[in-house]
Amino acid sequence: MRIIAGSAGGIRLVMPRGPADVRPTPDKVKGAIFSSLGELVAGARVLDLYAGSGALGIEALSRGAAHATFVDQSRGCVEAIQRNLEAARLAGQAVVLGLEVSRALRRLAGGPRFNLVLADPPYAKQPGRASLAQQLLDDAALAVLVDAGGWLVLEHYKTDELKPPVAWQFDRLQKHGDTRVSFFVRTP
Repeated sequence: MRIIAGSAGGIRLVMPRGPADVRPTPDKVKGAIFSSLGELVAGARVLDLYAGSGALGIEALSRGAAHATFVDQSRGCVEAIQRNLEAARLAGQAVVLGLEVSRALRRLAGGPRFNLVLADPPYAKQPGRASLAQQLLDDAALAVLVDAGGWLVLEHYKTDELKPPVAWQFDRLQKHGDTRVSFFVRTP
């Protein structure tokens, strides 16, 4: 795992210790996401949910995002994100929250809004329950934090059929093996 492009391009990222459900976004998928986003990244306020190593948010910062907030409940992930931000010399543009995602969304309410949300929730499903990707998409607290016209880039398992609520408009889908990346735009 490395930062692909921008001011910190080429820097290797450390992976978190401990959590078995951390599934890093491969460089090929990360490259496709950021190629698709293009100029939307420059100057953006980024929210990286289920951040793991912080690879997505750090890539955004390296490519010119103004600020990133990282959220992961794992202590090992928080430590890895902080180490990776230091290695990339981007720690001054970031905040790292060691909280469960739904708690973090409520804590961030009333603060600055985001233009870009990058989310890579664990794929594991519980029988009879919506995937974590669908639960995140349905969470009204997330929609409140994103500016109208802002983007949500949501990684999910290939069998997940996401149904956006009225707060989000589906834009496009990328397919990468078992991974799907859905792009949504925040409606006014």
